[in-house]
Amino acid sequence: MKPQRTPSDVKKQSASLGRSVKMVAWSFLGIRKNSEYEQDMASVNPLHIILAAFVGVVMLVMALVLLVNWVVLK
Repeated sequence: MKPQRTPSDVKKQSASLGRSVKMVAWSFLGIRKNSEYEQDMASVNPLHIILAAFVGVVMLVMALVLLVNWVVLK
């Protein structure tokens, strides 16, 4: 017989880094369903959000710098 899951167990399982990255990626695009936003806010770890946002911003800036260098070289 499986042990029953408590609400805190479900919250710990769903508070993954992958879900945080997905949330930040959708936020960069500016499209998000309100129901999904509410689910994410109830289950994500704020540290994961900060980490994913920082990495996303660094990747965006690097991509823009590479694009500008590529255009200037042509």
